[in-house]
Amino acid sequence: MKAIVSVIGKDTYGILAKVSAACAECRANIVDVTQSVLQDMFVMIMLVDISEYNCDFAELREKLESLGNEIGMKISVMHEDIFNSMHRI
Repeated sequence: MKAIVSVIGKDTYGILAKVSAACAECRANIVDVTQSVLQDMFVMIMLVDISEYNCDFAELREKLESLGNEIGMKISVMHEDIFNSMHRI
């Protein structure tokens, strides 16, 4: 099982480190990550393996969304099944 994590907001130091640490606390393994800075806006999308995570999905989502509020970013977490359903042609 996988999840898609998106992070959007004003660029600052340590965003990747903070999001990665929160994922690690739940044993959610980052499989792939892409990030870009557009002028002063930071955008990142992560593919996270949640097959061995130690909390439920709602807890992971709440933890990351709360982190986003703390650091002034918008962090969204979507289960792979929902993502795939939304993007089927």
